[in-house]
Amino acid sequence: MALPDLISVDDLFGPPEKAGASISPDGSRIAYLAPWKNRLNVWVQDLDSDDEPRCVTADETRSVQRHFWSDDPRWLLYEQDSGGDENWHVFRVDLDTPDAPAVDLTPFPGARVMSVEPSPGRPGRLSVNHNARDAAEFDLHEIDVATGESTLLAQSPGPGMSWFPGPDGELFATATSADGDIEIHRRDPATGELRLLQTYEGADHPLGVSPMQPTPDGTGLWVGTNRGQDRIRLVQVDLSTGEETDVDGHPTLELDAVRRAVMQIDSPLIRHRATGELLGVRYLGERQVIHAMTPGFADVLANLERLSDGDLGPISSDDDGRRWVVSFTHDRDPGATWLYDHATGESRLLFRPYPHLDPGALAPMTPVTIPARDGLDLPSYLTLPVGVEPAGLPLVLLVHGGPWYRESWGFAASVQLLANRGYAVLQVDFRGSVGHGKAHMTAAVGEFAGAMHDDLIDAVDWAVAQGYADPDRVAIMGGSYGGYAALVGATFTPDRFAAVVDLVGVSDLANFMRSLPPFAGPVLASNWFAYVGDPADPEQEADMLARSPVSRLDAVRAPLLIAQGANDVRVVRAESDNVVEYLRARDVPVEYRVFDDEGHGFVNPENQIAFQHAVERFLGRHLGGRVSA
Repeated sequence: MALPDLISVDDLFGPPEKAGASISPDGSRIAYLAPWKNRLNVWVQDLDSDDEPRCVTADETRSVQRHFWSDDPRWLLYEQDSGGDENWHVFRVDLDTPDAPAVDLTPFPGARVMSVEPSPGRPGRLSVNHNARDAAEFDLHEIDVATGESTLLAQSPGPGMSWFPGPDGELFATATSADGDIEIHRRDPATGELRLLQTYEGADHPLGVSPMQPTPDGTGLWVGTNRGQDRIRLVQVDLSTGEETDVDGHPTLELDAVRRAVMQIDSPLIRHRATGELLGVRYLGERQVIHAMTPGFADVLANLERLSDGDLGPISSDDDGRRWVVSFTHDRDPGATWLYDHATGESRLLFRPYPHLDPGALAPMTPVTIPARDGLDLPSYLTLPVGVEPAGLPLVLLVHGGPWYRESWGFAASVQLLANRGYAVLQVDFRGSVGHGKAHMTAAVGEFAGAMHDDLIDAVDWAVAQGYADPDRVAIMGGSYGGYAALVGATFTPDRFAAVVDLVGVSDLANFMRSLPPFAGPVLASNWFAYVGDPADPEQEADMLARSPVSRLDAVRAPLLIAQGANDVRVVRAESDNVVEYLRARDVPVEYRVFDDEGHGFVNPENQIAFQHAVERFLGRHLGGRVSA
């Protein structure tokens, strides 16, 4: 038995040939991302002709990450920030005028677009929340896509509050109360006064309430909630009375109510493009389950799911619901994208993003459940190298960010790189992770660097006890909260890890909270304040410092690799600089990589490739895995 041939870092982390396809409203063409001058840009291709696809954006600086069609197939829209600063702007592309440059529909320096949606019942217009007037507040505007004209619909009622329009032009507001609870208000069209419709406990919804979408008839609001039970289900809130009615739920799984980057899905609701009718609801456990809400979509779904043994990912259809473009999440065949015609029953594969990757050389991702020391079940995923006996392997504990996030089955280039180099990879949904019920999530209250870290140690002990891992060759690696967890591993349990990789990780919890952007302040009450503490309270600040790696740097023994985006607005550069400066003064081995054109994570291909080469070499030195030339 032997490991397969080395897969190059470039092959795993270079830009996909094509990705992120969606179909136009008239069903005649698709838009997708593909490289142009080593940056992902938007391309458009006709579906019924042999014409060559054409690149319709021209960003040479930063890869485009999100694009979408307007309701008029002439106009294509995309979002872009500057160097990772997360000040998102909305741009328009005129497909009828190929040489026309993209137009910034939100041309306000330093402003951030928080949400952009089609205006209900108003063709050709977008509802956009942005903070151009006040960095701490988001005002609702309506933008005419064709002309770029912007009209203020409503000024923010205050920090932590934002608007969304209903189908009949009425306005609704979401707000975070001083106690961290999440409120839904309806504005009286006659007086402008706000009337409270519903309140949801903030600690139960640390990322807010998702989904929160008006029903097509304008009488209700679809909301994901776990009120009165452990798992999130879908309810409808009556906009006249505030009364809740159950719409759909699953007996054991939770509504997939968190945006998951792996699947690039913004909402667990699948809706008819033209009418807004609810077609399907997504749930997620070890794998995805979709409930069809109409007989017609049940037929479509059955045919789509026959196309792949993966999980149905991004999905779009034309206005008639006849032609569908779908991509699939898969651990070894990522992003296969198909066109399906429901009228004829015909389907064809449009592309695979990474056709150069051999699924047979990639490692399967296996769901496992690990018991924590207090009996809590920890849903996890284990990936073992292909071609070698799974015994006594070097192990990388890969910790997700958030922490209000979750792992999910599918392709992850970092996991495949590690497995290909000979490492076992363990991903754990420690307490605080979402998607496994209220009790699992709220068990993290007050447990940063406590039981949350114990869960990770218990997972390592499990892998050693099962014989998979060599206890002397274990690394901890993660980004954002995962970077914090890696630093906690280095400082709170310094004898457990032979190497530590921290990407944009928090080192000082109080400084992290104080340095967040102004608009983030009000929402901290429902997550960081509720789970960790308020740095304005001296007693709580002292506890936060005790749970911060920066207070225990004298304990560090393992070598570290730390990477940081210079423009990160969530975890500012000082969080990494301070750690590196202190440890180097102690002569602790620290490799530090700062990327000047990145923010909270790395987007441009050359930066991803450089970072992953650094990871490969670092772990190879300290854990003994394979290293490419």
